[in-house]
Amino acid sequence: MRLTFLGTAGSWPTKERSASAIALDLESELILLDCGEGTQRQFFQSSASFMRVRRIFLTHFHGDHFLGLPGLIQSMCLNHRTEPLDIYGPPDAEEMVGRALRMGYFTLRFPIEVHALSPGQSVELEGYSVRTAQADHPVPAVAYRIEEAPKRGRFDGALARSLGIHGRDFARLEAGESVHVGHGVVHPADVMGPPRPGRSVVYSGDTAPTDTVRQLADHATVLIHESTAAHDLETEANEWGHSSARQAAELAQSAKVGALFLTHFSARYKELEPLEAEARVAFPGTRAAKDLLDHLIHQP
Repeated sequence: MRLTFLGTAGSWPTKERSASAIALDLESELILLDCGEGTQRQFFQSSASFMRVRRIFLTHFHGDHFLGLPGLIQSMCLNHRTEPLDIYGPPDAEEMVGRALRMGYFTLRFPIEVHALSPGQSVELEGYSVRTAQADHPVPAVAYRIEEAPKRGRFDGALARSLGIHGRDFARLEAGESVHVGHGVVHPADVMGPPRPGRSVVYSGDTAPTDTVRQLADHATVLIHESTAAHDLETEANEWGHSSARQAAELAQSAKVGALFLTHFSARYKELEPLEAEARVAFPGTRAAKDLLDHLIHQP
């Protein structure tokens, strides 16, 4: 599982940062979280390929989170895509995506299906699930939790040996096959630990601090939370439905997440170290994301 931050700017792009977009590679498929303007160009500079994108999850319909959609889809068409594309978003998704797809003259060469999700809804997909929560923003907005299906428990080799397992029988057990030992049978469940939770990524989109996002992020492997401003501008940021770096870190600490990435930085901040330092006071495992940063999410 790999995260690629394609754009980390807030509200509008800068020389250093493109508009909001994050690629999440699940190995079986690539999903895209938001699609601000310039996303297709960022793909070309990254380790990810836009032609592998199978699903797009849009948090809301402010321009810096979805205006890259028409260009991305048209580029997919020009590169002869035929595979279907599913686009998810808040309750106004069908209307807003429909408008975007009517921009300009081009021939759509592959099927697109739009799915509107209300806060609190979830969908079960191929090997993972996606849950939503209400974000605190002036327009309809949702946060997402992408979570792998639970993994089977770890194979206990010492226990297997104590039960008389030898040689190739280890591989047979690990593959899910029962093995005869003397007059008895050793089943895979006998030598496997308890199921392990899958890895999870929570993406807040634009939001003021809210308990709905905190609950969604509970014990997540990675939380990606917007951090538009520093603590001295918290009041103003919250009024516009945004958070400070400090508030994002406090939410991460309360939710007991494994790691926190800050994103969606106001153009006023040329350097991100002060925001990162501010957040690390509350949550030491904080990192300010930068455009084209790759991060591997390892299995616990």
